Amino acid sequence: MKILLLTHAFNSLSQRLHIELKQRGHRVSVEFDINDAVTAQAVDKFQPELIVAPFLKRAIPESIWRHHTCLIVHPGIKGDRGPSALDWAILNGEPEWGVTVLQANAEMDAGDIWASINFPMRDASKASLYRNEVTEAALRGVLQAVDNMEQPGFVPEPLDYDRTDVKGRLRPLMQQADRRIDWQRDDSATVLRKIRSADGFPGVCDWIFGQEVMLYDAHPTEGLSGEPGALLGHSGQAICRATVDGAVWIGHLRDKNGAHPFKLPATQVLHHLLADLPEINAGYSDIRYEERGRVGYLHFPFYNGAMSTDQCQRLREAYCAARQRDTRVIVLMGGPDFWSNGIHLNTIEAAESPADESWANINAINDLAREIITTGSHLTVSALQGNAGAGGVFLARAADYVWARGGVVLNPHYKDMGNLYGSEYWTYLLPKRVGAERARLITQARLPMGTGEGCELGLLDDYFGGDNRQFLDQLQQRATALAEDADFDRLLADKVATREADEREKPLDEYRREELERMNLNFYGFDPSYHVARYNFVYKVAKSRTPITIAQHRDITRRAEDDWSQAS
Repeated sequence: MKILLLTHAFNSLSQRLHIELKQRGHRVSVEFDINDAVTAQAVDKFQPELIVAPFLKRAIPESIWRHHTCLIVHPGIKGDRGPSALDWAILNGEPEWGVTVLQANAEMDAGDIWASINFPMRDASKASLYRNEVTEAALRGVLQAVDNMEQPGFVPEPLDYDRTDVKGRLRPLMQQADRRIDWQRDDSATVLRKIRSADGFPGVCDWIFGQEVMLYDAHPTEGLSGEPGALLGHSGQAICRATVDGAVWIGHLRDKNGAHPFKLPATQVLHHLLADLPEINAGYSDIRYEERGRVGYLHFPFYNGAMSTDQCQRLREAYCAARQRDTRVIVLMGGPDFWSNGIHLNTIEAAESPADESWANINAINDLAREIITTGSHLTVSALQGNAGAGGVFLARAADYVWARGGVVLNPHYKDMGNLYGSEYWTYLLPKRVGAERARLITQARLPMGTGEGCELGLLDDYFGGDNRQFLDQLQQRATALAEDADFDRLLADKVATREADEREKPLDEYRREELERMNLNFYGFDPSYHVARYNFVYKVAKSRTPITIAQHRDITRRAEDDWSQAS
């Protein structure tokens, strides 16, 4: 079936649908919903049998839904309507929520229902729920709708509020007043719900010592309390603020009226206050280490998977400390939503010299990658609970084994960021694992990749577990088995011998020098593409066109090849 994904942006859900639908043999193309004329042109060029809208910010034009089957993916239960579905579910503490796939018509979110999938809610941010539970439910719902479309005589279910299973209702766009925090009355659970309902967009508007900021990335605390609303201190990149019954950690802020009006670590935004705030030892940390038997687990749930210079340096120190422990296996855990997305574009954009900070950041992540690659004391595993992109994919490949949760999305390329060349020793790691030709295809294609394809190509070693709990259970079993393997000493010796042979053939320093020579041109050369692309990414500048890599209907070469193959 020819399926057009009509979307505001190629986000995590759109990418997952793109992967899964193509894997099932459908011909899939993507068009960004820029305006009515562009959308109509895309439909005319591709002539889809089905249009799926996984992420829109406006209604589909009547001229399109009148003549084509258009299915909207709405992140709400049956009957739920409005643009803030998940926000309200989190704020109201709903125990269960869902995704509804419905047909576009003249009334927003009121069309006939093609599929509806519910899931239990988790205490988590809107962004985390969207990337996990909502994405999984949406995938099931869209696949069910596609199957229904192929069934002769299928009739979708009209929205009927008299039905007992229709429990949703029309809700308005959530305003800042709906989630404004009253620090003198709200307990910690309420504060967490309010911030989580707005994470990662639009954030909760608040004031800290007369400075208007947006709050993101909230976490519970233990054993801390003070005057409600007061800042109690800082730990790592987070600040601690008191509530009526305790306190919460706030990891990121946005000073929308400041010189850098985008998300940054809280301590960076409030750097002028830190001298007057105590540092809380053993407080919030974005790096955590634990041991189970002879396996060490290094967690680094960095916000949105971005790794700043400081975070790379601290993670390298934590990794080197883990290497000194009497264990056999080190598992690099990343976080539940992202493993890593490489260098931190926001902190780079906020630097006095973005070029210099880019250089510092890529060298810091390279230092970390080198430590992992040259580890001779342990076997290492990168355990991808969540998605990975750009340099994060190749940093993961620095380990001896890369295991991923089923459903993880990989974006193993740099070029969309202004033709960035990339480093992290990818020119050594990738061809070694997948071969030179596959390495070229992976990095040039600029397409999202699923775990099945990742394993087929050799980018991953294995994938398992349908959700995070299943993945973590199986991960512990596999890591323990690896540490207790009767052939462990031979596996380690073979690894060390291979690394020594590779070093003799071509030193790691040479790979790094060649990569950084190209990166130097990206950062300091005459072509400003990287700096423009980074600016557009950080400031959320809307795309003016759909990339040709995903807009199959706009790829003249591909369409010519398709026409030729059909004619022959």
